[in-house]
Amino acid sequence: MAVLVTGGARSGKSSFAEQYAKHIGAHGIYIATCQLYDEEMKERVGKHRLDREAAGFNWETIEEPYETIQLLQRLREEFAGIVQNGDKPPVVLLDCLTLWLTNWMLRIDHESLGEFRLEEETDKLLDAFRAFSYPLIIVTNEVGDGIVPAYPLGRKFRDEAGRLNQKVAALCERVFLVTAGIPIELKSLAFRWDEL
Repeated sequence: MAVLVTGGARSGKSSFAEQYAKHIGAHGIYIATCQLYDEEMKERVGKHRLDREAAGFNWETIEEPYETIQLLQRLREEFAGIVQNGDKPPVVLLDCLTLWLTNWMLRIDHESLGEFRLEEETDKLLDAFRAFSYPLIIVTNEVGDGIVPAYPLGRKFRDEAGRLNQKVAALCERVFLVTAGIPIELKSLAFRWDEL
C-alpha cells in the first residue's frame, strides 16, 4: 500500500503527497524527519506546519529524525487495533526519506558507529515499509540529476540516496515524479522487459 513521491527541490512533491493523502484518508499522521539545526529551518518547519493546518486536513505531526522504523512498527500495531474495531486508520506521510538518510549518515560519521550501520538501518527501514499494510506515502528527493558534489560525503550521499530511492520504488505500489508541480505516475509508464 506504499506510494513513493519523488522530485527535485521545490518541485511540489510534498504538496502533491499531502493532496494525495487527503484523497485516500480522513486524517493523517505526518512523520517529519527534519532536524531543526538553525533559525531558518525552524521558520521553514513552522511555515510547513501552518500550511498543513490551513489545508483543512487533520494532521498529527510526529517529528522523528532517527527512530522512524520503531515508529512505523508502533503505528502498525495501533492501526491493527483500529481496523479490528471497524474503523479506518489514518494515512501516514513520511517526509522525507532523504532527510532520514542525511540524519543517519551524519550520526554514523559523528559517532563512529561502523561502516555497515547505514546498510543495517536501510534494510530495517525497507522491512518496516514492507510490513506496513496501511496507507503510507513516502516523500523523497531526486538528487542524482544535478551537479556531482565536490566533496566525498556529498558524493556518498548522492549515491546512497539514489540506491535507497530505487529500493523503495521497487516495493511501492505507485511511484510519482513531480516536476514543476505536475505529478507523473511512473510505474504505469515504465518499460517492461517482457514487452521487448
